Amino acid sequence: MFGSLKEKLSRTRSAFRRVGDLFRSGRRRDEILDGLEEALILADVGVPATEKIVADLKARTAKTEDEAALEQALKDELIALLSGPDGDPTPWTGATVVLLVGVNGGGKTTSAAKLAARAKRDGQRVVLAAADTFRAAAQEQLEIWGTRLGVQVVRGAYGADPAAVVFDAARSFKAQQGDVLLVDTAGRIHTKTNLMAELEKVRRVVVREIPGARLESLLVLDATVGQNAVLQAREFMKFSGLTGIFLTKIDGTAKGGAAIAVAAELGLPIRYLGVGESEDDLVDFSPREFVEALLS
Repeated sequence: MFGSLKEKLSRTRSAFRRVGDLFRSGRRRDEILDGLEEALILADVGVPATEKIVADLKARTAKTEDEAALEQALKDELIALLSGPDGDPTPWTGATVVLLVGVNGGGKTTSAAKLAARAKRDGQRVVLAAADTFRAAAQEQLEIWGTRLGVQVVRGAYGADPAAVVFDAARSFKAQQGDVLLVDTAGRIHTKTNLMAELEKVRRVVVREIPGARLESLLVLDATVGQNAVLQAREFMKFSGLTGIFLTKIDGTAKGGAAIAVAAELGLPIRYLGVGESEDDLVDFSPREFVEALLS
């Protein structure tokens, strides 16, 4: 897994090479920390997160510590930031509903398919709800995935109320005593409050129709958008009670440092990484493996 992740993160690893080089530069501690600020910003970690990381390193390390000790302190700091407030997520047990939310083009439909494939391999009964009724061919795309995976897809008419689709999916889910209901929602532009209100309506339907179910709201973020991912996450936090991040397209970008920015600024745990286009290209996020892959 570690070797594969290093390969998938090759472009982001290149962006972090300047960070690693600092710890083999022979510079004094203060010079390394000054250079680290610039290197992290260039690696797309963002200014607020970088300032926090460097300030914490200055506070927790002694002036006499060598380069190896400083590098380990940086790794520990990044792992702590990426671990989120609740540590490792618990497995999906009992009835679980997962809402996949985010802006257009983030990869929600493919992410839903990857999670469905994972759950089915684990022996769980899965239902997919095609609640993106506005994007052309969105429901058809999910149906193609459903056929390929052997998973039921509940859909509605083009332009139908997404909450009505979720209502039908919830009824079907309960009738077959399902384990995991995955809801592919329409892409939201995070400045449009009416679309966010629609998402809240979907949440209310789930809570009413499947009482007691575990409810996850995963914000699907395209890693290639870099710092814009932080802006998206901040706006979605206001409306949809997010429980975690699904970071997609991490294999094709040098901007994976934005994962650190999202975790540091918003306290949202990263749950999954999308590392390719097939249903098997899904990685459970491990803060320690991610950091080691970046800096090893």
